[in-house]
Amino acid sequence: MDRLRPRQRPAFSGFTKAEFEKLEKLLKESEEDLLSKEFCQKIARSFSSSAGRAGKPIIKWTEVQSWFQNRHRDSPSKVTSSTKMSKVEFVLPEACPLKKGHESSQEPIEGGEDGDHSVLEFEARSSKDGAWYDVELFLAHRFVSSGEVEVRVRFVGFGAEEDEWINIKRSVRQRSVPLEPSHCPKLKVGDLVLCLQERRDQAIYYDAHIVNIQRRMHDIRGCRCIYLVRYNHDNTEEKVRLRRLCCSPTFDTLP
Repeated sequence: MDRLRPRQRPAFSGFTKAEFEKLEKLLKESEEDLLSKEFCQKIARSFSSSAGRAGKPIIKWTEVQSWFQNRHRDSPSKVTSSTKMSKVEFVLPEACPLKKGHESSQEPIEGGEDGDHSVLEFEARSSKDGAWYDVELFLAHRFVSSGEVEVRVRFVGFGAEEDEWINIKRSVRQRSVPLEPSHCPKLKVGDLVLCLQERRDQAIYYDAHIVNIQRRMHDIRGCRCIYLVRYNHDNTEEKVRLRRLCCSPTFDTLP
């Protein structure tokens, strides 16, 4: 995962709820070779021509095959289809400064009607590099021996080969948003932010804390302040502009 995490969400390319239900039914009841190219092509053509996919990208047969491969690798007794994800509590860690007294508060994020989480966007921290990436799709969830919940995540801009099992409590949260010049006066030393770390070979987002702020007069170009941040994953420090910082969507509600 060495490319810049997209800030604009691309066209949705995953399965619909109805398609997931069909795939689950096939997994349980079909006696055909679910991984064969011919079978996956048939399913992909069926999905792509359905009324429910009108206006959406067509399904590739390799996406169908990858889904069956992933499900075969997982224990059926531990893995649940994403069509039942509404039963999982999305306990999301805060991504920005919290009001005093709420540091340990972890409220489950409620979805819309019937627990629909489609109105929310999420990001997840990859175990491969510790960076945060936008979530395209929650594929499944399972309970591990510790009793905690993990979700299988498809990242925006990446294929099935980059899917990961992620601890939902520690490494999934509501998607961060870029900070605006109007947010500058609210930022203070010690605040947790999501910062774009730019290197010669990559540019990705990591959690960081603000160590120092050089306040400067804003002008027509916006915020001119300089923020010294310390990245949490490697403790390195860097001076950055506001344009490279993101924070929780609840940031505006803080005093």
